[in-house]
This record gives sequence, structure tokens and C-alpha cells, in this order.
Amino acid sequence: MSHGFKILSAEQAAELINNGETIGFSGFTPAGAAKAVPTAIAKKAEREHAAGRPFKIGVVTGASTGPSLDGALTKADAVSWRTPYQSNADLRKAVNGGAIRFFDMHLSMTPQAVNYGFLGKFQWAIVEAADLTADGEIVPSTSVGASPTFCHVADKIIVELNKHHPKTLRGFHDIYEPANPPHRLPIPIVKPSDRVGTPFIKVDPQKIIAVVETDLPDEIKGFDAPDAVTDQIGQNVADFLAAEVQAGRIPREFLPIQSGVGNIANAVLGSLGKHPGIPPFEMFTEVVQDAVIDLMKTGKVKFATGTSLTVSADKLQEIYADLEFFRTRLLLRPQEITNHPEMVRRLGIITVNTAIEADLFGNINSTHILGKNLMNGVGGSGDFTRNGYISIFTCPSVAKGGKITSIVPMVSHTDHNEHSVQVLITERGIADLRGKTPKERAALIIEKCAHPDYQAQLRGYLDKYLTQGHIPQSLEAALAMHRQFAATGDMRGVDWTKFGN
Repeated sequence: MSHGFKILSAEQAAELINNGETIGFSGFTPAGAAKAVPTAIAKKAEREHAAGRPFKIGVVTGASTGPSLDGALTKADAVSWRTPYQSNADLRKAVNGGAIRFFDMHLSMTPQAVNYGFLGKFQWAIVEAADLTADGEIVPSTSVGASPTFCHVADKIIVELNKHHPKTLRGFHDIYEPANPPHRLPIPIVKPSDRVGTPFIKVDPQKIIAVVETDLPDEIKGFDAPDAVTDQIGQNVADFLAAEVQAGRIPREFLPIQSGVGNIANAVLGSLGKHPGIPPFEMFTEVVQDAVIDLMKTGKVKFATGTSLTVSADKLQEIYADLEFFRTRLLLRPQEITNHPEMVRRLGIITVNTAIEADLFGNINSTHILGKNLMNGVGGSGDFTRNGYISIFTCPSVAKGGKITSIVPMVSHTDHNEHSVQVLITERGIADLRGKTPKERAALIIEKCAHPDYQAQLRGYLDKYLTQGHIPQSLEAALAMHRQFAATGDMRGVDWTKFGN
């Protein structure tokens, strides 16, 4: 069926965008991100700047995107402000340099903040689709993210109709949006495979101003092969969860898993898949990545629902070559649902996320380097951590060839505090922090998680301040290791005798 909407080139569509407007773009990771129109907007910005005219827009997405969106717009100096999450090197540099206003948000809260009007008026939604009908049914491609919200609040919509993705993706999405308070009802999902919405985003057809036809793959980089460190972290996570099943603290039929994105997450999922003590399980998560697809084929993952299909190009073609196999095993939802605290608490989700650094008392920094430079953003880690059945954080014990310890006396920036973090796991071991006092946590984290090169140094800190209150912390010395790294490039060798009590 023909969609009947006006077809424009990306360049023609970009001419519709004006300086100062706010745009909601599709994309959760580079999966399903708009690509052709934002690249054309970047070129328009360059022309406008060359002519001496201002041109910048507000950019809101589901999460990070690819180089054709965040990268192109940043290089063209076309972004005035940006939220909620990013992973682009050029954008990161611009944010840390103060050239772009950026504010971090929990990903479950971004759609509702948009819907409540907290982020101002949205002139445009620019979203990628696999299919589009004349009566306003938009079938997303490889992610949903915040696209439904953007489409409903924006004055006008541009659809990138991408034939790289088959129209038969219809049926792989479950679009459900909670009503605004005071009319909000319970979300009627009681197991990961429940379908409660529609397989498309339904909009007023009159809002669709243009369709830009494309044939562009997602700009997803492949994942690094597991190494000894990530493999051991994965094994430790699997061993811990298997022991919890044996102890009766996790039901024998197991619980849904949430896993972050990246190399450690892939290794964790691989280890869960191989562990004989872990039964076949379901996933209720943000990002479905390569390891999940492999585990579906072995039967270890029975069902997975997320907001983004963030897989390598080869893996995506495997899925498209066998869509009927995956049709009953895979479902994409809005991030407002996948990350919703109601869902995480009700379903009893086991959460596994990655830290930049952890301190002796269980506080986690997942966003900033040395407390000041943004890395990516908090993403959905807080949505899951604060509400999970068991909340786990993982990280290697050291970085930069051992010059940085991931276990420090005090994190330089706090994203998740000790009240939310239950288990810390490195390649060294497992620190189960449940039911432990701050001093007990500190001793356990040093013993189980810290690298041997730093254990004596961290014990020296703990011993020196052990009698200093409920949390043995020194405001004078707590960040001494960070200060030393900033000065010398190495966290080792801090002399605690130089500090007072």
C-alpha cells in the first residue's frame, strides 16, 4: 500500500528546519537512528554559518546515536543543547569544552519529561521507519526509544523510510505509552513477553510533512572479542547468580536479566549462557545485542524485550534471514516501558551494569572521568539499579595499564549510591554488599575486588580512618589518589601519613 505522503530529498527536508527549533530524533544507540536528514541539517548549518547567519537546534534522542546524527551535527556546530545520553567523541569534546549545553537524564524519565512539557516545545520529530501507511501507522526499524513521544508532542514529523529494513518488521514492536497523571493506570505487563500496545506508532497523518526515502545501514560498530579480564568478570557474575539460585534467594526458574551494552555485557551474557547452574532465562532490558541473539539460537535465552536491537551488521542479517524464528522471541518497546521502575520492580529484574569506578563503600561513578569530564551519561543504569531484584555493577579492577584503580576511597562523581548497589564484581572476585555496614563493605571490596597492586594502599587508607565515624572517610585524603593521577599519571604510591585525620 502506498503511503501517499510528499517525498522529499534529505536536503529538501533539511530546508524546513529553522534556527532555534527543537527536534526529537529517533535512535537508541545508532540502532534506528535518523541518518539522512540530520546529515543534511548539518550541511545546512555550515552554509548558514558561512553566510554569517546563526543556526543551531536543540537535539533530543532516545539515547546515543551514530556519526550521521550526533557526529555530523556537532562538527557543523549545529547543536545548541543536547540530552539525554551520548557516546560520540566529537560531541563529548564539545560538551566537556562548554560548546554545547548538555544535561544528563535517566532514560526512563526522558519521554515523560518531554510529554510533561519540561523540555519546552518540540517543533519536529524526525524518525526512521521500516514501513509507513497512509493513515499514519509508523513501523519503527531497529529501535523504538522515545520516538512515540516525539511523534505525539511535535508539531510536525519527517519520516526517514529506510528500505534497508524489511517491512516485515511489523509485529516486532509493542508501542504502549502511559497516560499523564492523574489519569495514569498500571502498566498491564506481568511477564516479558506480554504485548499490551500496537505494532506501530499511530499519528495524525496530517502531521507527517515529508517522507525521505533511504537505504542506510545502522552505524553500529562491532564488539571487541572477549579477553581474559572480561571473560573472568562474566564468569564471576554467572557463578554469583548460580550460587544465589542454589541458596534459594533467586527462584529456580530464574528471573529476567537486564544487561548494559558493551564488551563486558557481552561477556557476562556469554558466561550466563554457558553456566550449567543458570537455567534458560528471559531478558527485560534496554539493548538487545549480539550475545542475546546467539543465546536465543541455543535456547538459553527464551525471550528478550528491549527498546533497541543493537547488533552488528552481520548479526542483523542473520535475524532478517530468519525473521519467523525471532518473531516469537524478540520484542521492541518504548524506553519509557523497558526502563520503567514499575516494570523493573514487578518483574524482579536482575540488573547488571558497568562502572567507571567504585569506592570502598559501594558508591558508583558511571559517567565522569576525574569527577569533571563527561564520558557518556547515566543512561538507564539508574532506572534498573534503584529498582532491581539484585543490582550488580561490574568493572575491571584497573585501567590504563594499572595506573588507575577502579576501586578508590571515594568516587569522584556519584551516580549510584551505596543504598542502591548490592553487588560489586571485578575480575578479582565478588563483593556481596547486602546487609553489610560501611566498614564491612570497605574491607570486603578491598579483599575481593581491588587489584593486588592497590590492596595495601587501600587498606592503609581504611586502617588510618577506621575510627572516623560511621563511614571511615577523610575529606582531606579521600580524593588523594585522583589528585596524584592528575599530577603524575599514576594512582599508585599515595602516602597516607602526609594527611591528617
